[in-house]
Amino acid sequence: MRFLLDTDHISFLQRGSGSEFTNLTARIAQHSPADFALSVVSFHEQVLGAHSFINCARTPADVIGGYTLLLETLQGFSTAPVLAFDEAAIVLFNELRVHRVRVSTMDLRIAAIRLAKLRRIALSQNLVLLTRNLRDFERVPGLVTKDWTI
Repeated sequence: MRFLLDTDHISFLQRGSGSEFTNLTARIAQHSPADFALSVVSFHEQVLGAHSFINCARTPADVIGGYTLLLETLQGFSTAPVLAFDEAAIVLFNELRVHRVRVSTMDLRIAAIRLAKLRRIALSQNLVLLTRNLRDFERVPGLVTKDWTI
């Protein structure tokens, strides 16, 4: 495992079109599927998005679309390794909060998962966070980020 996909990169893969999707899939194709992981926090964000879509649905077609999105999310996350938000991650999350790292709660949780994973694996296997949100994630000490959508 070498790369952790942030929620924004997952969303581009779900859309299945556009220049971001094309760039991202071209870069992913250069690696083994075993090189990639997702986080339970991204799953949480995706489910919240589908939930909001369903709750705001005005037509039966919108309701179907929301549940289709929810099902696609479930299926996508069931086929990839999903990293947990565990004891090590919460410790790192709290450390980052104490050091006043200013990023959103969900992004800080994703960063903590990546840092916890890094502490558990050999340093030669740095886990890179693939995200478009470089500006916020660069505030997290020790976090390696790349944007593969450009």
